[in-house]
Amino acid sequence: MSSTRRVCISLLLAAQALAAWAQQPTNNPKASQILLPNGWLLTPAGSSSLPLGDLPLNMQLSRSGQLLAVTNNGQSKQRIQLIDPKAGTLLDQQTIRKSWYGLQFSADGKKLYASGGNDNLIIAYSIVNRKLASADTLRLGQAWPKEKISPTGIALDDARNRLYTVTKEDNSLYVVDLKTKATLKKVSLGHEAYSCVLAPDRRLLYISLWGGDKLAVYDTQTEQLVGEIATESHPNEIILTRSGKVLFVANANDNSVSVIDTKTRKVLEVISTALYPTKLTGSTTNGLALSPDEKTLYIANADNNCLAVFNVAEPGKSSAKGFIPTGWYPTNVKTLGRKILVANGKGFSSLANPAGPQPVKKSDNSGSHTGVAGAPEVQYIGSLFKGTLSFINQPKADQLKAYSAQVYANSPFTKQVAEQAKGEAGNPIPRRVGEKSPIKYVFYIIKENRTYDQILGDMPEGNGDTTLCIFPEKVTPNHHALAREFVLLDNFYVNAEVSADGHNWSMAAYATDYTEKTWPTSYGGRGGTYDYEGTRKIAYPRDGYIWDYCQRAGLSYRSYGEFAGDGKATLKSLEGHIALKSPGFDMDIKDVERTRIWRQDFDSLLARGAVPQFSTIRLGNDHTSGQRKGKFTPTAAVADNDLALGQLVEHLSKSSIWKESVIFVLEDDAQNGPDHVDAHRSPAFVISPYTRRGAVDHTMYSTSGVLRTMELILGLPPMSQYDAAALPLFNCFQAMPNLAPYQVKAAQVNLDARNTAWNKSAERSEHFDFASEDAAPDLDLTEVVWKAIKGEDAVVPAPRRGAFLKLEQKRRDDDDD
Repeated sequence: MSSTRRVCISLLLAAQALAAWAQQPTNNPKASQILLPNGWLLTPAGSSSLPLGDLPLNMQLSRSGQLLAVTNNGQSKQRIQLIDPKAGTLLDQQTIRKSWYGLQFSADGKKLYASGGNDNLIIAYSIVNRKLASADTLRLGQAWPKEKISPTGIALDDARNRLYTVTKEDNSLYVVDLKTKATLKKVSLGHEAYSCVLAPDRRLLYISLWGGDKLAVYDTQTEQLVGEIATESHPNEIILTRSGKVLFVANANDNSVSVIDTKTRKVLEVISTALYPTKLTGSTTNGLALSPDEKTLYIANADNNCLAVFNVAEPGKSSAKGFIPTGWYPTNVKTLGRKILVANGKGFSSLANPAGPQPVKKSDNSGSHTGVAGAPEVQYIGSLFKGTLSFINQPKADQLKAYSAQVYANSPFTKQVAEQAKGEAGNPIPRRVGEKSPIKYVFYIIKENRTYDQILGDMPEGNGDTTLCIFPEKVTPNHHALAREFVLLDNFYVNAEVSADGHNWSMAAYATDYTEKTWPTSYGGRGGTYDYEGTRKIAYPRDGYIWDYCQRAGLSYRSYGEFAGDGKATLKSLEGHIALKSPGFDMDIKDVERTRIWRQDFDSLLARGAVPQFSTIRLGNDHTSGQRKGKFTPTAAVADNDLALGQLVEHLSKSSIWKESVIFVLEDDAQNGPDHVDAHRSPAFVISPYTRRGAVDHTMYSTSGVLRTMELILGLPPMSQYDAAALPLFNCFQAMPNLAPYQVKAAQVNLDARNTAWNKSAERSEHFDFASEDAAPDLDLTEVVWKAIKGEDAVVPAPRRGAFLKLEQKRRDDDDD
């Protein structure tokens, strides 16, 4: 492929990106410009839009263009929607028990075939009078967990009564007879598959091997695999020209599209879809559509929140035309006449969730989403951001130029900021990789699943809601003391929604398209395994995690329970770099015991002069075990987590390397509770002799910003476009160190308290799976935790509503309030 041509959008289209910290963010979906908590702006183009369901992943147009089908594959209600694409109206929708991506109309438009996800079937809907009528099923195997199949992409050969579907769990192609419903053939593909498309003559079937970085080619007549075509990383959606001569493949992890000559099966060129020439992941190319004349290719960049537009009239000599801004995380794109249709996977904005997930008064009018039956939906982060469908008029040259400028303005990522981060002279945080810092040792503590309001909502110094604070200072004296004695961050946001993507964002500043698109299945109780902490290769970022970067840079590193446990590492790069006695996720082991193990290991390393430059430490008991009888109460679990954190900080602050150390503490995600500002807002801590003591920093920061700060200290390059663009936490630091040690604050509640009551919450908790992160149903667990604190019959008081904290234009405003 060395001879293939790579083309990209011209830098001449660039406009100066605005710094996220200097703007006034909003979470109002109707605003003309929306700042997401990750620092990226949205200005969705479109003449109109239509609400969709939870995580729309696929759209299909009927051959006549009269109908558009959408499959919604999120954590909450999964639905198949039928839309009039010309009028922009919803015709019908039906709830589907389990679904995932696969969707296809029959040639006559009288049938719609949809993947039944982990039920391991294909559902065939009849379409009568533009409504979804009776449904039949084509069963591939027994439902999860008896068999692990999960059909994804679907292709139809109506003339031969054949349905082809590929799978992401048993990595196979299934050939099904539409008349008998029998599976005629099963072909092993060797890798997780995403989509498939038939050539116009129906002879060849092209299959994207999502986990294999290639396409498989299947001959429908000989019924054999007849070849492979190399692509770039994470090939997902495929489209063919009407002639079948040219194939386009979206490659999510490489920000690219492979353009393939189907006759020679050679890659003619690779289209780079990123905003700037970069090898950094973070555009997440995942949707494709050709204009009706097939001269223009529209490419959905999920993580850049835009479409890239290319002239492909002469394949192999494609040229860039510009960008179109979309909603949040566009997953699919189609064209109909002069209209461009875009499915925005997460809708038009982030949102606060003051009303959940926990019991809410029936009369509450705090802004809950309302379901189709009129009942308020729980404001759970995993299903809070509903998809939307944008209708965009095909732009003329002047309009496309304006759109392109807007896309650049929406992005905090630029080539310049990747090379030199924002900062100030003399600050302990360098601005360029390779510049020296007085800090030599970085300790990175990962906790589990709390919002800012749940822990620090009672601190008058910050922007908190006391009505949502269930673990106040009495339960978390060290969290409060660390925020007061070092720096209080009340405008920090995690990049993730749940632990599945949270541990990836926390360790790589990126979650792959596989991770983002599959976690809602298991979190919604629809089967699937937790594959997101090194246990499944397809979930890995293309260039690995921060430990891989340390390894390549020759830095010493060690993990205490993160991506490891019980003496085993889940990543090759962590082998030989873990504390063997440090446990992984286990709610029966106290966090104070984890700190004791860390302390013992640290002292041994310190005595040998072998303390690693980078340490990751997992303290996750703030997750809690709900009200399961005999387990630690939620209050005891969070208080244990608090004391463990305080003990670790105290021990390090009294060590000989304190003068060269920094501790960063964050939650991998904020999924477990409410917050009046945003569902992503979470507590975070910066603890070092170089921390500005007693400060309050209202600057908007993110998980990626913490990673960028650590990278600059350690001399590591950014891992994705997100940490490259993120604002480092330099405002939390000062040039002169204050070497005063931290004094741990004693627990004020019983750390050994166990759940003893038998009630409805205890009964519910008995059915929760606490064997691994987020295996328990998070909505139920959070409600149970709320009731443990407030009482079994408690409901939430109507919370005050809020928006993002208004940010100051000058960096040091409001410090030392």
